[in-house]
Amino acid sequence: MVHIHAMKKIATFFLLIILVTSFAYAQDTTYAERLGYPRGSKVVIMHVDDVGMSLDVNRGAVEAMTQGAASSCSVMMPCPWVPGYVHYLKEHPETDAGLHLTLTSEWKDYRWGPRAGKPAVPGLVDPEGAMWASVEDVAKHASADEVEKEIRAQVERALAMGFRPTHMDSHMGTLFATPAFIQRYVKLGMEYKIPVMFPGGHNTLIAGQMKSTAADMQTARMVGKALWAAGLPVIDDLANDSYAPHLPAGAQPTEENLRKYKTQYYIDLLKSIKPGITYVIMHCIRPTEVFSSISDSGPIRHGDYLAMMNPDLKKFMEKEGIIVTTMRELMKRRGEVR
Repeated sequence: MVHIHAMKKIATFFLLIILVTSFAYAQDTTYAERLGYPRGSKVVIMHVDDVGMSLDVNRGAVEAMTQGAASSCSVMMPCPWVPGYVHYLKEHPETDAGLHLTLTSEWKDYRWGPRAGKPAVPGLVDPEGAMWASVEDVAKHASADEVEKEIRAQVERALAMGFRPTHMDSHMGTLFATPAFIQRYVKLGMEYKIPVMFPGGHNTLIAGQMKSTAADMQTARMVGKALWAAGLPVIDDLANDSYAPHLPAGAQPTEENLRKYKTQYYIDLLKSIKPGITYVIMHCIRPTEVFSSISDSGPIRHGDYLAMMNPDLKKFMEKEGIIVTTMRELMKRRGEVR
């Protein structure tokens, strides 16, 4: 969950960056248009989170991206199934894969610790020796310096493995929990020249979800302009609610029901988006008998997978003229725009 209210206190930091650039556009110009897409285009990144967490997630992401409607994913570097996915990436270097920067370990019986190690980031470690389970606990116990050390360690591990991420985003939105965390997140994106997921445009969907004020949106757009000024692409909006839809009362979580209702959820969502680049977050798994021991979110994630694999969703997107893209493509286009 992206905490847009946390952006307010860093406005001055980003304003200094913006003031040194001559970049200027009309208020109603989307980042999609600035990146060369036709005016009025609906451009989407269909993004699978949590890759590397388990075998079920890896398989679901691969199939959703190679056979289904998904176009991008991000990897949780502290998790045990990362090597398996990175080995896949080396055989499929065209894959749009980023880093799902991870500061929490939210499941009860399946957990992980920080890549930087407890001595370097003690505020990120709970009494069990894993990362804290909640965003609130991370914000309470960890310093911004510790957060930067950990996300830097995750980037460096990826690079050491031969994995150059196409972008970065935030697991559970933890990096949006405080202004200082946001600043370190954006700072690393600029330093490594890796795009960061940040809704800096019209923010129609995410503003409604977060009940954001006009001041919140002004600050978000200011951060977006700073990222653009640093040579990075920016998205116009974020759809971050894939956990919300539930089956109707009395409906059983059969494959047929999950496919039907989750497909309709994404069709309705895509109907509602405004022109611009919208980053659509989902969680896909092809479940084994193990996943139910990790999390009770299996049916929701399996529903996402089934929706992405449903030909009806692709047909709808094609009929509506929705352009599916990747963060790799956005960065390429950004390099071509002055």
